[in-house]
Amino acid sequence: MRRRFAVASFSLAVALGCGTLPAAAAAAADTARSAPAANALAAPDVDVTKVRAHLSELSAIAGRNGGNRRSTTQGYRDSVAYVKGKLQAAGYTVTEQPCTSGCTSGAGPNLIAEWPQGDANNVYMFGAHLDGVSAGPGMNDNGSGSAALLENALTLAQQNPAMRNRVRFAWWTDEEQGLNGSEFYVRSLSSTQRSRIRAYYNFDMVASTNGGYFINRITTSAAAPMKAYWDSLGLQPEENTEGAGRSDDYPFQQAGIPTSGYAMGASARKTSAQAAKWGGTAGSAYDPCYHRSCDTLTNINTTGLNRAADGIAHTLWQQAVS
Repeated sequence: MRRRFAVASFSLAVALGCGTLPAAAAAAADTARSAPAANALAAPDVDVTKVRAHLSELSAIAGRNGGNRRSTTQGYRDSVAYVKGKLQAAGYTVTEQPCTSGCTSGAGPNLIAEWPQGDANNVYMFGAHLDGVSAGPGMNDNGSGSAALLENALTLAQQNPAMRNRVRFAWWTDEEQGLNGSEFYVRSLSSTQRSRIRAYYNFDMVASTNGGYFINRITTSAAAPMKAYWDSLGLQPEENTEGAGRSDDYPFQQAGIPTSGYAMGASARKTSAQAAKWGGTAGSAYDPCYHRSCDTLTNINTTGLNRAADGIAHTLWQQAVS
């Protein structure tokens, strides 16, 4: 997620067992997921072990390329190649969209993949930024969203359900330098193409180790399936106020496209009330390694990552599967 800067005209701003609910509550909540939400739409359980395998590969890519995956580096381009290869092997037609204006010089492309079934006049987009900052490998920011999105795309291909509407996935370039890749994509759409996008869902930092459960524009109709899933786990999600205007949903929102998404928080500090309901440490940042070299594989909350990945599947199935 892009750091918030003081700009008057534009407000843009450990390990495997690390969960955010107390153990007993977490167990009860995850048992509940198989009841109302999953059964209602038969959305699959996305395997978090496979999500973490994608994270491990992104970490290895960073390690081979100076320790980061910034949009202008070979680390980013290798990340694009990894995601693209997985999608092509699953049967997607994948497009690399060069960012020809507005991006940092030398930035790699956006990656767009559409599942070729369902009504092309009703498109639901799911996106995450694939680039990171130069300070570290960017495993939570935003390997977590990128990996959860990738495994959802692969799960959709494997399940191959009958589709009512069209699903499009996107991995954005140059988010950390100003939301540039997603802004370019939205600018490139014709008015007719924009009108076909019924909602855009964004996933940025969905595995914060001291995180909370946040939803973008939580009271909107676009957010309803996302909120319903986390409500079914007893998580009591809140509005993502910290992330407003700071990630790739913002260009879509500015274009009049309904938006929502999941997040678990960045540098803002957890309140006492949030710690009481979600666990974790009050007064500490949601992600103590935000934009730092310690944003590694040990900086991943697997419980939160699992809940986000499954919530993406629930939303996709509700919005697009027949």
